[in-house]
Amino acid sequence: MLGGMLGNVVDEISGKNKFGRKIKGKVILMNKSVLDINDLLSFQSAQTAINSAYDQLLGQQVTLQLISSENADSENGNKGKLGKPVSLERWSLQLPSPLAKESLFAVSFDLDEGFGTPGAILVRNNQASEFYLKTITLENVNGVGQIHFVCNSWIYPDNQYKKPRIFFSNKTYLPHEMPTLLRKHREEELEVLRGDGKTELKTGDRVYDYATYNDLGDPDWSSELARPVLGGSAHRPYPRRGRTNPNSESRASIVGSISNIGQGTIISNVVPRTPGIFSTYVPRDEQFGHLKAADFVAYSLKVVVQNIIPTFEAFINRTPNEFDSFEEVDGLYLNGIQLPTDVFNQLTSNISLPMLKELFRTDGQRLLKFPVPQVIEDRSKPTAWRTDEEFAREMLAGINPVVIRLLKEFPPTSKLDPEVYGNQNSTITKQDIEYNLDGLSVEEALNSNRLFILDHHDTVMPFLKNINNTSAKAHASRTILFLRGDETLKPVAIELSLPHPDGDKFGAVSKVYTPAEHGIEGSIWQFAKAFVALTDESQHQLVSHWLNTHAVLEPFVIATNRQLSVVHPIYKLLHPHYRDTMTINALARELLVNANGVIEKTFFTGKYSLEMSSEAYKSWNFLEQALPNDLKKRGIAVDDPNSQHGLRLLIKDYPYAVDGLKIWFAIEKWVRDYCFFYYKTDEMVQQDPELQAWWKELQEVGHGDLKHHPWWPKMQTREELIQSCTIIIWIASALHAAVNFGQYAYAGYGPNRPTISRRLMPEKGSPEYDEVEKNPEKAFFRTMASQMQTLRGISVVEALSKHASDEVYLGQRDTPNWTADEPPLAAFEAFRKKLDEIEQEIIKLNKDKRLKNRFGTVNVPYTLLYPSGELGLSGKGIPNSIAI
Repeated sequence: MLGGMLGNVVDEISGKNKFGRKIKGKVILMNKSVLDINDLLSFQSAQTAINSAYDQLLGQQVTLQLISSENADSENGNKGKLGKPVSLERWSLQLPSPLAKESLFAVSFDLDEGFGTPGAILVRNNQASEFYLKTITLENVNGVGQIHFVCNSWIYPDNQYKKPRIFFSNKTYLPHEMPTLLRKHREEELEVLRGDGKTELKTGDRVYDYATYNDLGDPDWSSELARPVLGGSAHRPYPRRGRTNPNSESRASIVGSISNIGQGTIISNVVPRTPGIFSTYVPRDEQFGHLKAADFVAYSLKVVVQNIIPTFEAFINRTPNEFDSFEEVDGLYLNGIQLPTDVFNQLTSNISLPMLKELFRTDGQRLLKFPVPQVIEDRSKPTAWRTDEEFAREMLAGINPVVIRLLKEFPPTSKLDPEVYGNQNSTITKQDIEYNLDGLSVEEALNSNRLFILDHHDTVMPFLKNINNTSAKAHASRTILFLRGDETLKPVAIELSLPHPDGDKFGAVSKVYTPAEHGIEGSIWQFAKAFVALTDESQHQLVSHWLNTHAVLEPFVIATNRQLSVVHPIYKLLHPHYRDTMTINALARELLVNANGVIEKTFFTGKYSLEMSSEAYKSWNFLEQALPNDLKKRGIAVDDPNSQHGLRLLIKDYPYAVDGLKIWFAIEKWVRDYCFFYYKTDEMVQQDPELQAWWKELQEVGHGDLKHHPWWPKMQTREELIQSCTIIIWIASALHAAVNFGQYAYAGYGPNRPTISRRLMPEKGSPEYDEVEKNPEKAFFRTMASQMQTLRGISVVEALSKHASDEVYLGQRDTPNWTADEPPLAAFEAFRKKLDEIEQEIIKLNKDKRLKNRFGTVNVPYTLLYPSGELGLSGKGIPNSIAI
């Protein structure tokens, strides 16, 4: 019956215009309850959704008014002529799933003969609550045919915001091409989005503005929660975040009391049963809820932090214990955790069973099982993750494949100021490694580009004294690797360093470890690799992931919305790559990177975590984010006119680089075709006022702490525009996919990627060394993360590694009518087909057993840069944007 009613509505609204002045159309929207998490979990019936839509939206409560792009209205400030307000006439419903709740309405406009072609539409919401407007489509417009308005926006009640919302048709205009009668509307809409920089922002506002990271700490709650402001100074530079309030960010305090939960604590007193997803302001249209379930993934992260982790703390506080073996850790995935009845009942009183089953493999009783991480999934080789081959391979195909570089001098040197830090150069000698270079001398290996380094010395050392004065312990590290004839790497030396006990100016105290397989030497070598993985995992999370994708992109989101109209071609090019980024960053500031948040509790860097990423930002270079430039900077690729795209990789079997370059050049081709259609000359770039204001604000405000660097593109040529847009899309899509969605596969197994250590390396003659000799596995777990730290880390990376069911992947758009221009649509279709071809090429490479770095001893294929993806912990797919 529903289908028949829907068919009748569509037939009627697409009928011919009998009177020449009547335009019919259809409106698709979602009502507010789409964001009710309890509705998402209980799956309301279609009838309930129909009744809700009928009660809220039928009648005169939502009105629409067309604006002419051709004929002026002298009573409207010589803007485009206004049609009569009309209301939604009748309704039906499309329910592709119980989560979508999309309502379809018809609408009819009666226009004067001299009205001309509609170019914009005003929408008024006279009801009591907001709704989400997806699209408006006009049918059979004289001389034009269909006109699409892609809205994708929350419409707040007029009685709260006093002004109707305006939406332009899907035509794309450079500023000078905009119909004269619509230009004022274009300018006024940008003024709304910029705000006044002063007014406190509240729910429903759409203002985009900048602020420093002055919101990380909460010194009013406790002096222990004080954190330095990041951004606004040369000492602690940082990208800007979205502004909330004039001075600092206000949010509900949710993490501070979690650590106090123990036996008998009522968890529901700490966290309400149905918390809102956000307690931090983000512009309304940036918030989750545009489609069916992106908010479900974000909610799962909040559930983990507010409910799952406190449950584990309550359980462990009651039955304190330590892991004694790798087999016990494996049991978290193979056997599960049996919670006491009262603890489980308390958990399920805060989380519905469907959500619990989304997070764990549970029997619905008291048993919680984590999914098995891919790195230990092959049970025929349960210790494969411990091999030197896998340790090295993950630098090329793991979750942090963006740090390894060619070693150009031996021994490695430091760039730290010797006046402050003394001699920080490496103490690794030729004798340490030469026996392990397959017959080559160090000079021969250097000259033939066979030596590489994973260097986490200079980034860690300045903070190490303070860190090691806490309960956490760590070393700065350097790892030298040798490229073998089969294109695999083998580690030949690890150097672990500590600050000199007499002061920084006396340099580093370093010790070198070399490979061993058996006895105490073999165990110590495994410890050394674990400390390297420890520093690499913190660098991955704080720099490669958080700073170099999430944080650096947020200023681009803000500037684009402030300076580029929604009808601007560059706005339309980039906007899909910003979806949900401001929201997930706000959630991260609320749960993950804030003082005493998950990152500080989970990683050895503790309260210095974000400060360390600020230090890394000092050397951030926008142009070096381009993959070809990054590879050349790290010495991994060299210019070669005889190689594809003019680049030759020195490590041919480097999955991240091989697959990434395919994706990079496909993006660049798409961006080039698109920009060349709208910008015929360099002068058009120079004379575009919105584009120039956008780039000026990005450089001088969004990344203002680095504004004086000469590497910033001047935005005077089409090539600079193409390069800049390609970099932005690359960061938002492929780079983030490469460093995020493999987290659970590799770091979901704590021993493979430790995040914190409670002891330093065992020294010969110490009780800790004797413990390693007697029981190396037990000693390992007394050194690395505790049970609680392990469970916290696993829980969070599981939530961070999931693809949402409504993910929009690279080469896709959430609407086919995003522009009215056919050549860009054709170019985008060519881009989509190219990505399909690339995916098939990657699948073929992953089946080539000669390419050992593609799967390694753990038999985990490199799928992170497959363009298309799958729901959940699939470890494959490139979403358009940073949405988790």
